[in-house]
Amino acid sequence: MEHSKKTTREEYQKCVNAVVDYINLHLGEEIDLKSLAKISHFSPFYFHRIMKAFLGEPIGTFIVRTRTEAAARLLRYSDLPIADIAYRIGYSSPSSLSKIFKQFYGISPIEYRNNKKFVIMKPAIIRPNLELKKEIREVPARNVIYIRLFGDYKLNDYGGTWMRLFQFIKEEKLPMGDMSPYCIYHDDPKVTPADKLRTDVCMVMPATITPKSDIGFKQLPAGRYAVFTYKGSYEHLQSVYDTIYSKFLPEMECTLRDEPSAERYLNDPCETKPEDLLTEIYIPVE
Repeated sequence: MEHSKKTTREEYQKCVNAVVDYINLHLGEEIDLKSLAKISHFSPFYFHRIMKAFLGEPIGTFIVRTRTEAAARLLRYSDLPIADIAYRIGYSSPSSLSKIFKQFYGISPIEYRNNKKFVIMKPAIIRPNLELKKEIREVPARNVIYIRLFGDYKLNDYGGTWMRLFQFIKEEKLPMGDMSPYCIYHDDPKVTPADKLRTDVCMVMPATITPKSDIGFKQLPAGRYAVFTYKGSYEHLQSVYDTIYSKFLPEMECTLRDEPSAERYLNDPCETKPEDLLTEIYIPVE
């Protein structure tokens, strides 16, 4: 079977550029994120992640900043009334523009127009020079018991949930599963409200299990994954993901499958220094 052209960093960049060009041409209109995902040819699930990795900020923030910078240019280099500038870049009223402008630059549009010496600082985008062990892995089908959590990924009680899975195995006298917790993250925090984010805290089991109360059972299908091993604090995982999506996946010429990513935790955070924590990150690829 002949593979279609491999995805490279240039291909990703081309898709990102098409989206950015569209945004710049349609600043005065309603910009619909679903349409942008279509233009990019990335699935909606990965669209937000890849755009953030390449732009250094979430796509929504990028649109607001692009609009605000366009307003700043018009304030500085044209005599258009502030109301006209607001409408031209997609704000329904001068007060909406004023509010956003102040948030970004700490100065109102009028003050900016009257103070040509004011310098707008661009936020720095820090890309850590990350060392990650990386490989493509064919992962077999796995049986898992799991508890689904809803809420902010950073605030979930992973430890307590894992202990409940552990307890369940002891109570039911089941064979012990893999002692490295496996978490599946179903949603992208850039697009899904924090209280609706879904996480499955899983234990991989050697056999089929009968579910009970809120402890579910499912089989994860076999599949191909780009697997990255990261050593360091969980706090920095966001920048690790940004670097994976902007640098490593394009370099490895990976095409993404439209399935959630997962993490496997190789040591115990209660007994390990944050800088020595080991996390395996599973990104589904074609």
